[in-house]
Order: sequence, then C-alpha cells, then structure tokens
Amino acid sequence: MTFDDPTHGLVNYVDRDTAFNLGLAYVREDGVAVMKVDNTTSLQSGEKRNSVRIHTSKGYGQGLFIVDIAQMPYGCSVWPAFWSNGDNWPAGGEIDIIEGTQNSTINQSTLHTTPGCQLDTTKQASAEGTPDSFASFTGEVATTICDSNVDFNSGCGIRYTSTKSYGIGLNGAGGAVYATLWNEEGIRVWHFARADVPEDITSQTPNPDAWGPPVAFFSSDSCPMSQFFTDQSFIFNITLCGDLAGGAANFNGAGCPGTCQDFVMDPNNFRYAMWKVNYFRVYN
Repeated sequence: MTFDDPTHGLVNYVDRDTAFNLGLAYVREDGVAVMKVDNTTSLQSGEKRNSVRIHTSKGYGQGLFIVDIAQMPYGCSVWPAFWSNGDNWPAGGEIDIIEGTQNSTINQSTLHTTPGCQLDTTKQASAEGTPDSFASFTGEVATTICDSNVDFNSGCGIRYTSTKSYGIGLNGAGGAVYATLWNEEGIRVWHFARADVPEDITSQTPNPDAWGPPVAFFSSDSCPMSQFFTDQSFIFNITLCGDLAGGAANFNGAGCPGTCQDFVMDPNNFRYAMWKVNYFRVYN
C-alpha cells in the first residue's frame, strides 16, 4: 500500500509493513532508527521512488521535545523534514523544526497557520533594544507571515546561521540535537552540534533556562499559541522534488544538473537520503 505526497513530491510513501520489508525503515541493534529513500530501483521517466513518512502514534500538547539526529538526508532533489502538525491542517498549526532542500547546510524552522499569526521580529537578538536572552532568538528572519494562504504557503521562517545545522554539514559534525520548547510563551527551537550538546540533555534532565537564547523563537505576543496550535503529531519524512525542491530555481539554483524529475530515476543518487535517529524524547 502506498500514498502520494501531499506536497507533490516524486515519491510513493509506503506503509509500515512495506517499509520494513523493503529495508526503508528499521531499527539497528544499537537502537538507532533508520528511515530512507529506496536507492536500488532504477525508474522510468515519470515513475515515483519509494520513501517513508513516519508519524508518532499520538498527538502531544505543549511540552519539550528533543530529537538526537545521528545522520540526516541530503542531496540533489532531496527534501527531508522533521516537523509536526495538528488535526484539520492548517487549523491545528504546523511546526517545521528541521527542513531544507538539495545540498544546503543551513536549516530553517517555520510555522504554518490560519490567518492572524506572524513572526515577532522585535524578538531577534540583533534588533535594536532586544537583549541576547531566553526571550530572543539568534537566527535570521526569512519570512514573517505564518498564514498558509499567503505567498504560496511559505509560512513564517527563521533561518539558521550555523553550517552544522543541516544536511552534510550536520552529518559532518557528528550529528546534532534539536530541542523544541512549546508553551504559552511561544515556540523555541535550539540547535546543538554534537560537541555542544548540554550535559543536562545527555543526562535526561533538560533545563532550557540554562541554554541561552534559542535560534528560533515564535513569540505568542504575535501568535497566541492556544489560538493557532492544537495537539501535534511529529513526523519524519523524505520527499523528492515536490513544491519546494522540484522547480528549476531551487534545483538548478543549487547546482543540481538536468531536471529534478530525471534525477529521481537513478537510484545511485540517493545513497545519502536517509535519517538515522538516536532518540526522540518528550518532556511534559
């Protein structure tokens, strides 16, 4: 059983049994969860490549969510994400924690909502009069309107500055930990390269107050949490091409050859299109 990608990617998302039988999803003996794109099947033009989209078995309310990424997908045509959404999208909100395309090494965290939510740019640490604190963010403003109806659903996004935050850069740094704190104050996201993971996270006694300013902070001052976000299901997926990665501006603009559709035909292009996840932990 398969289903199409709602973002129009050139993938067939396979069901659980098929994913395990094809080796597209499995858990290693050391506990690392692996999720990947098929990298053995040659395709004809227009065919879609098998991939995975894995959801948590339940939705979660406000809390602290920590994921340890050992390796993440990258490469031409590849559009992976670790994200969440509520019921009845976009009414329940969407939180994109890790997302990018092609061979980027820069992450972007983005919200997608119903009308009325926007990014409070005065919380940026570089803004005049804004202190470098827990109540600010250190990333760069990418877009400010979270409404999914605006600008082709670009959402409100904060771009990271570390080249260790995504793709081959993240993998080369030995992986990373992302921590997302969602409460009535807003949504905060921290990125820690492997060498910088706080001891309190490693010891499973996380203390966000000690971590300094997050890279991303979507303040409830301009986006009330209870109005725009319901319980969230967390998702790992890997799509190919699609609305974001498939166009010539994105695909060829990243230095990728030919067309995205033709690139998908060759399985050798997807050797690195896989997630390896050490853990995902939820703290209330």
